[in-house]
Amino acid sequence: MTGIAMPAANPRILARRDEIVAGLRALVPGEGVIVSEDERRAFETDALTAYRRMPLAVVLPSTTEQVAAVLAFCDREGVPVVPRGAGTSLAGGALPQEDAIVIGVSKMTQVLDVDLASRTMRVQTGITNLGVSAAIAHEGFFYAPDPSSQLACTIAGNIAMNSGGAHCLKYGVTTNNLMGVTFVTMRGEIVEIGGDAMDAPGLDLLGVICGSEGQFGMVTEATLRILPMAEGARPILFGFETSEAAGAAVAAVLGAGIVPVAIEFMDKIAIDICEDFAHAGYPRDAGALLIVEVEGSPVELDEQLARIEMIARQHGATSSRQAKTAAEAAAIWKGRKSAFGAMGRISDYICMDGTIPTGRLPEVLHRITEICDAQGLKVANIFHAGDGNLHPLVLYDMNDPVSLAKAEEAGEEILRACVEVGGCLTGEHGVGIEKRELMTVQFTHVELAQMMRVKEAFDPNWLMNPAKVFPLEMARPSDVKVAA
Repeated sequence: MTGIAMPAANPRILARRDEIVAGLRALVPGEGVIVSEDERRAFETDALTAYRRMPLAVVLPSTTEQVAAVLAFCDREGVPVVPRGAGTSLAGGALPQEDAIVIGVSKMTQVLDVDLASRTMRVQTGITNLGVSAAIAHEGFFYAPDPSSQLACTIAGNIAMNSGGAHCLKYGVTTNNLMGVTFVTMRGEIVEIGGDAMDAPGLDLLGVICGSEGQFGMVTEATLRILPMAEGARPILFGFETSEAAGAAVAAVLGAGIVPVAIEFMDKIAIDICEDFAHAGYPRDAGALLIVEVEGSPVELDEQLARIEMIARQHGATSSRQAKTAAEAAAIWKGRKSAFGAMGRISDYICMDGTIPTGRLPEVLHRITEICDAQGLKVANIFHAGDGNLHPLVLYDMNDPVSLAKAEEAGEEILRACVEVGGCLTGEHGVGIEKRELMTVQFTHVELAQMMRVKEAFDPNWLMNPAKVFPLEMARPSDVKVAA
């Protein structure tokens, strides 16, 4: 591994591999346990592909009860566990260790219940994000969070990372659309938290679990809030000469009290790459573009877009194009939704995930360019401009360790810059291994120790998703000796 340290594997666990595999096969029969090297290789990394580790074994349970049995077994045997959805994490959140078992939810894809009157839906968490909306689209309903990886990413991973997406500006992120979960602790206890009601009695454990990055246990079922589809929706595409001008327009639209469904940003590099792939009609002569989408009746759409276009023109928009048909709207969004994959066709990249106050967009975009220029690297900016969730893609050559080291250094500087202007290290990708050692930039040691005490309450033996989130230099709370 380059640049990011991981603990050495426990030789005692490695020596007991055959015994551990036999125990797992007794709990999950058939093809539910993967042990061959070729098959395990598919699980050695996630979307942060610069880092890889081969897991001890992979388990694919089909039920909550099987998940509980496997976790209890691993807890008794002292075997670390790495929960995994679809492996789309961009922060190394699903990176395994050689002495760890990967537990995936890819076989748990059932829709368990749909209650349109209550606007709720119960699913197993291996279902994809797009699969949730597809299951209720014929009823005129949808599930609001829409990460760019929604075709592949699972509800389990969305809950672990508190994922958002382009439409989070209006509808919020996963935590705003999650009502209840079936949660399995490391000791194999099955707990129901939340439910069909908009609020639940007792401590807000749902808020603790959503965004916990697999540190506390595994979510096997979820009750989601579903919404009626809007009467209409229409995106408009703006071109600007510079990224700074586009950033200023975003701040002005929000400052005017307008709340679009989405405001998405691309700079020149991203425009060209996405246009080559999607042929969406993006303005190649622009230095940056914004995609702004609004919802409502035809009259509301016209009124909102007229106000937004006026503000954009006042801030230097050089072109604009409204989608006139559903096909044109789909093409505009295809370019944005395909951006990360399109970028991957031409270069390796590390995708940052800092979030900043929207009023600081112009200066932070300028700073990102300075940072990457100083390292001799290109950067493509593609992000949710409406809520300030930046996704600068730092381009590098995976086959060149020096290039990777420069990309890591640039990424660290970008995240530090986000924190310096009052933002945070992550909006939706999570901390994982990527930002683990930067947690001390955002939080004091006292604050981190409090978070670690919460983890230890759920996972006393520290077996869930090891070496993620918390700096390796920090001792576990139970290891700290308190003077009498």
